[in-house]
Amino acid sequence: MKSFNHIYSLFKKDLLLEVRQQYNFYGILLYIGATIFVLYMAIEEPEPKVWNGLFWVIQLFICINAVAKSFLQESRSRMLYYYSIAGPRDFVLAKLLFNSLLMLVMSLLSLLLFSLFLTNPVQKILPFIGLVLLGGWSLSLVFTFLAAIAAKAQQNAAIMAILGFPLIIPQLLLLMQLSNAAFKPELTIPIDIVLLLIALDLMVVLLAVILFPFLWKD
Repeated sequence: MKSFNHIYSLFKKDLLLEVRQQYNFYGILLYIGATIFVLYMAIEEPEPKVWNGLFWVIQLFICINAVAKSFLQESRSRMLYYYSIAGPRDFVLAKLLFNSLLMLVMSLLSLLLFSLFLTNPVQKILPFIGLVLLGGWSLSLVFTFLAAIAAKAQQNAAIMAILGFPLIIPQLLLLMQLSNAAFKPELTIPIDIVLLLIALDLMVVLLAVILFPFLWKD
């Protein structure tokens, strides 16, 4: 129960800071709108495969801008304060929860703007919305985990690129394979791949819970 209270308090702190400051939120919203508008000016009605590829590329960059900075913006003195009031597992789980919520909101906003500016060729809209939410959650977990490692490695952002490549590529391949089925009425979305993606997400959470306490001590 005490651990849950710590997680809730840290999550509430991040949420209140985001609501009050809103620099990060509106900056990412500007990035989404400007990028999609440029795509609209360049290609008004892209083919389904191009639409799908562009959507997930933008999702990837949205996640990098929205989530990856969550640990890097924490000062050393603030981290020492968190160390004195909460455990490492509570801290990283609170970050995972907050970044997941942020990325879910950004994913829905990007899908809405994509549908408004670029003709939506998705045949199975409800399953695709579910995949967008699942994909946003998956990307947020991976980049939160990588940001935690980079923040404790002398703020070395290059570690995110080195470690992130083998982690993010399998998720992107699974997401592309799942989302391609949403563009074709004759294809069904394979449940086994959905379960595999969820299993990868749970593995990332487990790795964060196991490894972050060792980084927290430095």
